Amino acid sequence: MATTFDRTMAQKAVVRPGFGKEGRPIDLFANFYRMKFNPRITVYHYDIEIEPKCPKFLKRKLIHKFAQDNKKNLFQNGLPVYDGNKNVYSSIKLPVGNEATAVEVELPEQVDSRAKKFTIKIKFAASIDMSCLEQVLRGSGYGDIPQETLVVADIVIRHFPSMRYTVAGRSMYQRPEGNKRVTLGEATELWTGIYTSARPSNWGLVLNVDESHTAFYEEQPVLDFMAKQLNMRGPINANFSLRDSDRMILEKHLKYLRVSVKHQAQKRQYRVEKLTTKTASQISFDVNGKKMSIGQYFKQQYSYTLKYPNLPCIWVSPKEKNTFIPMEVCDIVAGQRCMRKLTDNETRNMIRATAKKPPIRKQGTDEQIRNMQYPGDPYLKQFGFEVDTSMVQVKGRVIQPPKLGYANNQAATAQNGVWDNRGKQFFRPTNIKNWAVLMFPPQNQCQSGDVKAFCDMMIKVGRDNGMQIAQPCYVKYLRENEIQSVCNEIKAKAGNNGIDLVYCILPRNSTSCYPRIKHVFENQNAISTQCMEMRNLKPPKPQTIGNILQKINTKIGGVNNIATDMMNIPIFKTPCIIMGADNAHPAQGEGSRPSVSALVGSVDKFACRYATQIGIQKTDGKKVHSPVIESLQAMVKNMLIKFYQSVRVKPQRIIFYRDGISEGQFHHVMMYEVDAIKKACMELEKGYNPTVTYVVCQKRHHTRLFVQNPRDGDRSGNVPAGTVVDQGVTSTTDFDFYLNSHAGIQGTNKPAKYHVLVDENRFPADAIYKLTYHLCHVYARCTRSVSIPAPTYYAHLATDRARAHLSNAKYNFDSSDGASSVGTGGGRPPKPGQSIEEILRDISPHDATKNKMYWI
Repeated sequence: MATTFDRTMAQKAVVRPGFGKEGRPIDLFANFYRMKFNPRITVYHYDIEIEPKCPKFLKRKLIHKFAQDNKKNLFQNGLPVYDGNKNVYSSIKLPVGNEATAVEVELPEQVDSRAKKFTIKIKFAASIDMSCLEQVLRGSGYGDIPQETLVVADIVIRHFPSMRYTVAGRSMYQRPEGNKRVTLGEATELWTGIYTSARPSNWGLVLNVDESHTAFYEEQPVLDFMAKQLNMRGPINANFSLRDSDRMILEKHLKYLRVSVKHQAQKRQYRVEKLTTKTASQISFDVNGKKMSIGQYFKQQYSYTLKYPNLPCIWVSPKEKNTFIPMEVCDIVAGQRCMRKLTDNETRNMIRATAKKPPIRKQGTDEQIRNMQYPGDPYLKQFGFEVDTSMVQVKGRVIQPPKLGYANNQAATAQNGVWDNRGKQFFRPTNIKNWAVLMFPPQNQCQSGDVKAFCDMMIKVGRDNGMQIAQPCYVKYLRENEIQSVCNEIKAKAGNNGIDLVYCILPRNSTSCYPRIKHVFENQNAISTQCMEMRNLKPPKPQTIGNILQKINTKIGGVNNIATDMMNIPIFKTPCIIMGADNAHPAQGEGSRPSVSALVGSVDKFACRYATQIGIQKTDGKKVHSPVIESLQAMVKNMLIKFYQSVRVKPQRIIFYRDGISEGQFHHVMMYEVDAIKKACMELEKGYNPTVTYVVCQKRHHTRLFVQNPRDGDRSGNVPAGTVVDQGVTSTTDFDFYLNSHAGIQGTNKPAKYHVLVDENRFPADAIYKLTYHLCHVYARCTRSVSIPAPTYYAHLATDRARAHLSNAKYNFDSSDGASSVGTGGGRPPKPGQSIEEILRDISPHDATKNKMYWI
C-alpha cells in the first residue's frame, strides 16, 4: 500500500528551528569537559584475531604484552590502543597489509592464568581521517558525524586508565578498599567508577564524564556464596548435601563466573560451566588404571581431605575436558560484574549508597576526572588529544509550568514541580456504586474493624474530591488459591449492575498475589482492581487515601486534573492525538522470552485519558531482539479508531513520543515506525494523511546539570523543574534538547533528553518544549510533574503490566534455545503448536480493559 511518508526527506536530520527564547535564564554546569584534537592526524585501524581463544579478562594483558614485545619492529616505537575486543588503533602506519601477519606472544604464568602461547593475527582494516570530524564540528563539512572518529576518541581516552581499572562497557571501576566497601546483599558489593564518552556538541568535541555505580560479586569462598544465595542460616556440617532444586538455583547464579582454586600453590582461575549432579564422593575416574573418587584423588595428590564430600563439584570450562573441582576449594574471583537483575534489597541498598546531593556529585565527578591523569596520559599525547579538567558552563532557561484545572473552574499552579489539590475536586470525578473489598492477610492481622474504618475514610475523602462512593457490597477474607472462585461470587452478587472496583488488601511484601489478582480480574473479567499493602490500612490517613483515589478515579474513567495552558498551544487548534510507545526486551538470562511493546494514545481533547494496545514479538534464532515495534501499524490503526469513537473526529496531527531506543537505533527505528504510522492512516481511509512529529525520549544517558548559584536550585539543590538546555552540549546537526521537568527528591536529578527525528508539524522550539513539559503535569498518580511526558510513562507502565501477565501465565521459554517457540518445562505448558499471536491473546487484557487506564 502506498504511503505519503517522504523517505528521502527522512534521510536527513530535522533541522533545529532555532533556539528557545521563553523562560528566565539560569547559569548551569553540565558534566562535560572540552576536548582538543589534532585534525592533521590520520589514525590506522587494524583487525586482530587471537588463537587459541583467549579469555576476555586476559585480552588486555595479552595485547599489552604484544605491543611491548613488538614495540620497535612492528609498532615503530608508537603507542597503539586497544578496544578490549578485536580492534587496535595506531597513529603510525604499521608495516602490515590487508593480509594477516601472524605474531606469537607468550603470556607468562600469573595469578589468574597459566603460561600460554598465543598467535595474534593482525591486518590492516581502514584509515581514519580526523579532519573529517573537525569539518563537521565547524559546520564546513557535509553529512552526519563520522562515527569512526568518535570511536577512536573513546578508545584512546579509556586505554591508559584501563590498565589500572576494571573495564565494563563505557565505564571503568576500581575495587573499593576498607571502609569504602558497601555490601549490597546476596553476595554483591557496590563499586564506584567513571563513565566517559566523547560527544560532538555546539562547542566542538566534548567528553561526557559521570560517576558510575554497579554491582560486582564479592571475593569470597564459594561456600559463603552458596549460603547467601540459598538464604542458609548457620554453619553446615560434614554430611550436608543440596536438594536438586537448591543445586539448580546455585548453578544459575554460579554459571560463567570465574573461580580460583586454593588447594594449589598457584591460584589458577577457571570459568564455571555448571554443577555436577553427583557429589564429590560419588564421582570417580581412572587414575593409572585404578578407580578413584574426587575425595580420594585430592587426598592422594594434594594431601587435602574434603570436609564436605556430599556437595556437588564445579564443572569448569572447557566442558569437554570433564574437569571437576570440589566447591570447598574454590573462591569467587574479584572484579566480576553482576549481570543479573538486582534483588529488591540490593536495589534499595544501591540507591541509598549512590543518591548524592548535586554539589557532592559534581565534586565527585571533578575528582574522578583528576584521577584519570589525562594531562600525563602518553596515549592521549600520541594521538593528539587533550582534555580540559574544568566542567563546562551552559546557559539554560526555566519555562513556566501550566495551570492545573479542576472541577468548578478551580485551578492550581505548580511550584517547582509540585502543587496542592486540597480543597479541589477532580476535574471529572467518577462514582463507585458496587465495589468489593478482599483481605488476603489473616483476620488476626487485618481486623474487620480496621477495614471498616478505612472504607469509611475512603468514602469521606472521595466525597471531598467529588466522588460518590457507596459502602462496599462484598467484603471477604480469602487465600490466594481462592481468587478465581471469589471473582465468580462477586460477579454473581453484582448481577446486571456490574462491579466498579475490587479493592485488595495484601500482606506485607507480597509478590505472588498481585499478578494473579490482575490476571483474573482485569485480563479475564475486565474488572478494575486496586491493591494496597496492609501497612497502609491502620490508621487510615487522608493523604494516603487521597493518593490512592487519584489512581482509582483514573482507572474507572475519571480525570483528576488537566493542563489548561496546554490547550493554548497552537497545535491543539486542530484535532491532535498524543501517543506514547515503549518496547521492553527481556533481561539477560530470560532466554527466548519475547519482547513486549505497548502503545498508548489519548482519547480526549485534553490528552489526559489514554487507551492501550499491547504487542508481543519473538527473537530471532540468535536471541536478538528487534528494536522496532513490529506490529505498530495495526496498533496505531486501532488507536486512531478509538480516538474517533471517543472524540467523534479524526486527528489531523499525531505527536508520537517513543521510549526505549538508543542513538545507534534512531534512524532504523524511525524509518520503520513512521512508515507504519503512515500506512495505518492510509489503511483507514485513502488520502488520510495527518502530520506526524516523532520524538525519542531518553533517560538512559549520563548528562547531569548543576546550578552555578545555589540560590537558583530547588530545595534539594537540583536545577528547578522546567529547566531546558538546547545549546552548548546539544548536537551540532540534530534537533535535540534536555528538559528537567521534575523536582528533586533524592540525589541528583537526571534530565530527560529529547530528539525530534520527524517534525511534519513544524514546531517552533519553544512550542515543543512547552508541550513536552506540560505533558509531564498530567500524570494521574500524583500531584507532581514527572521526569518524562505522561504518555511515555504510561507506555512503560503498560509494558511492565504485560510482562507481569506473561510471567503469571508461567510459560517456560527455553533459555538455551534462541528460537521463539514456547518451552514446556515446569510451569504451565502451552498448547501444542501455539503461536506467539496466540500467546498474546492468552495474556492480553480483556477487550473492555484496553479502553481503561488499568496500569495506572
